Amino acid sequence: MYSEFIIETPLDMHLHLRDEDMLKLVAPLTSKNFSAALIMPNLNPPITTKKDLLNYKERIKKASKNENFEPLMTIFFQVDYSYEFLKEIKDEIIAVKLYPFGVTTNSETGVASMDVEILRPTLQSMEKLGIPLCVHGETKGFIMDREKEFLPIYESLAINFPKLKIMMEHISSKESIDLLKKYDNLYATITIHHLLLTLDDVLGGMLNPHNFCKPIVKRPDDRDALLQLVLNAHPKVMFGSDSAPHQKENKECHHGSAGVFSAPIALQALTQLFEKYNKLDNLNKFLSLNAQKIYNIKAKKKLIKMIKKDFTIPKSYKYNNEEVIPLFSNETLSWSIES
Repeated sequence: MYSEFIIETPLDMHLHLRDEDMLKLVAPLTSKNFSAALIMPNLNPPITTKKDLLNYKERIKKASKNENFEPLMTIFFQVDYSYEFLKEIKDEIIAVKLYPFGVTTNSETGVASMDVEILRPTLQSMEKLGIPLCVHGETKGFIMDREKEFLPIYESLAINFPKLKIMMEHISSKESIDLLKKYDNLYATITIHHLLLTLDDVLGGMLNPHNFCKPIVKRPDDRDALLQLVLNAHPKVMFGSDSAPHQKENKECHHGSAGVFSAPIALQALTQLFEKYNKLDNLNKFLSLNAQKIYNIKAKKKLIKMIKKDFTIPKSYKYNNEEVIPLFSNETLSWSIES
């Protein structure tokens, strides 16, 4: 039985920070506890130029208030990126993020067609330059089947671009796990909410809009398959919170936004989860080592001491007019971060 545990250089390989006051609210909650995080580019408008990328990175660093935190930047996929542009920007980014049109928040300028030949010019350049591709893999079909319907597209990408590292973002189904294991160039991020929640936690009783996300959390057997993969530290998966803050009023309304805000409670919840299954020895692989190997990066060393002490999750987090409700608001976890 552990009374304390050291997390070594935790990385969040899928994070939304937004901008302006929301950025100032949420960035410190990640930068305090994580060594680095892969930042999503789906602002409004999205990050598609070097100038916008560098300016956003500076805003993140300023808001983070932590010199030991590294934002790992991405740009928003465009079908007309030239080889020359990608070569110029290569050292400033860790990946390019592809959103199909309209599948999630701020994806209205996403890719309208997933035809491989339309995507080929940009993807070939990325393959030659060694730039990974991150993908929000969903169609616009029935909500429970959107990820499954996207799997043939992942397979086509994996076959057509065998030297391109393809990140299947926030996988949520057992069918995605089967495909992940089939191709050497497919990898995946997995969130804390897909490891802990099912659809019952969204609408099985009273509607809980703060558990609503895309891809939607699914059936118990999907959750259990993801758990098995993560707890055993499969080398092709890594932690990506997909922590996606929205104003409280934009979640608790008739058109509630998709996104779970988990950044401030992720390490505590993961430590509790891995301890529950006697797998704490594998936590650092999921939270750090796998990602560093997959992305071929060396993150700044950061040691986070977890202690066996109750942590009551705040009801909300506020900054000026921004208020965000975290995952498991007001609940108590059995692990805390030593202050």
